[in-house]
Amino acid sequence: MNRRPLAAGLALAASLTLALSGCGHEVAPTTAAATGATLVPSLHDRLPAKVKESGVLRVATDASYAPASFFGTDGHQIIGFEPDLAKALGETLGVRFEFTNVDFSKIIAMVVNDETDLGISAMTDTKEREKDVDFVSYFSAGTSIVVQRGNPHGVTDVKDLCGKEVAVEEGTVQVDLLARAQANCLGSTITVDQYPQNSDALLQLRTGRVAAVLNDFPPASYLVNAPRTKAHYQLASTVQYEPGLYGIAVNKQDTALRDVLKDALDELIRSGRYTAVLDDWDVDGGAVKSSEVNAAS
Repeated sequence: MNRRPLAAGLALAASLTLALSGCGHEVAPTTAAATGATLVPSLHDRLPAKVKESGVLRVATDASYAPASFFGTDGHQIIGFEPDLAKALGETLGVRFEFTNVDFSKIIAMVVNDETDLGISAMTDTKEREKDVDFVSYFSAGTSIVVQRGNPHGVTDVKDLCGKEVAVEEGTVQVDLLARAQANCLGSTITVDQYPQNSDALLQLRTGRVAAVLNDFPPASYLVNAPRTKAHYQLASTVQYEPGLYGIAVNKQDTALRDVLKDALDELIRSGRYTAVLDDWDVDGGAVKSSEVNAAS
């Protein structure tokens, strides 16, 4: 498979398609050209009846977090390694994953209230979040500090954020990380501005209103390498703070769905299709060897 470097233009990324095989009551074809994933009938049979009947799993995501999930150049299609991984899962399970863009902070509530079946949005599995939903892990990443190109505020470490203004996406683990960092600031305060989407936080940094933005490492690395954004941003350092596991959020009542998703992910890992998807987006450094349920616990 051709490797897509993080520096690849968004026009190239837009060539990836989110359309998943199968619709309605039909089962997806045994193989698909895009990911090479293969239908496993025994896994399809374990899906909840309502999912088999509809042939669809609804997914909530915040499509402002390239290369995980983001809008292609048409402004409508959601692309990234998460939609591609979901496509492979759909081919394995014989259903279609439908992505909808929402604010990150709303995703867990939507899963709890059955407004969506799943949340797939670079969401780190934490003990606090596990109080509301279950997680099926699929990726590992830590937090990076993004600064303006040229690093005008001289930020090289999280301790350098003391006394400065920082922008983050609301509801993220970065909010908690900054709260812990504040405890180590002596006589100064980290001013934390929270925004509904990551793109809003990045706008504050690009226009010089804040000294830094905290992002997970893959999106941070994408920003500082992509042709359309690398002139504006750079990493403060190569350090990843507080690494954790991304998880698919599932309603705690949907244990059958949760467990079959875990087994389908493990099947993709064994077959090599999982690694191929991550390699295609140049994020294979975050690959996991197996999936886990509620790994934070």
